[in-house]
Amino acid sequence: MTSKTPPATNLTHFDSTGQAHMVDVGGKDDTHRIAVASGCIRMKAETLALIQSGTAKKGDVLGIARIAAIMATKRTSDLIPLCHPLALTRVAVDFSIDEGASSVTCLAQAETVGKTGVEMEALTAVQIGLLTIYDMCKAVDRGMMITNVRVMEKHGGKSGNWVIG
Repeated sequence: MTSKTPPATNLTHFDSTGQAHMVDVGGKDDTHRIAVASGCIRMKAETLALIQSGTAKKGDVLGIARIAAIMATKRTSDLIPLCHPLALTRVAVDFSIDEGASSVTCLAQAETVGKTGVEMEALTAVQIGLLTIYDMCKAVDRGMMITNVRVMEKHGGKSGNWVIG
C-alpha cells in the first residue's frame, strides 16, 4: 500500500491537489531571457582524434551535432510535456575539445523575448548535441559517457540573473 505525499507548494507544475498542469504565464511581463547550459562527453583518445581530424565515417561530427542541437532547441516543447512553446530569437551552440580529458564540451545559449525562461531549450540543445556525437561515433566507441549537463546561467524575468557559483 502506498500513501499519497502532499504536493510540494513550490513546484509550479502541480496544482494544490497535486495534479500536473501547464504553468499560467499570461500575467508575466515580456522580458529578454537568456539561458546558458553546458555538458560534456568523454571518450577514448582515438575517438577524439577521429572527431578532430574530420575523418569519422559519418562526416563532420561537430558540425552535424551543432545543427542537431539547434534543431532540438526549436522542438523542446514537443519533447517536454509541460514546456511552453517559445519564439526563440537566438540559439548559439559551441563545442570545445579537451585533449587531456579526451572530451568534448558543448555550450548552448538560448534567447527569447517572452513570458517564460529558456533553460529547458538550452539544456535540450546540450543533450541532443552530445547525443549526436555519441550516435556518430558509437561504431568505434560505445563506452562514451555524457556528464555534467547543467544550466550555467539565466537572465531575465522576475527572478533576474542567476549564474552558477
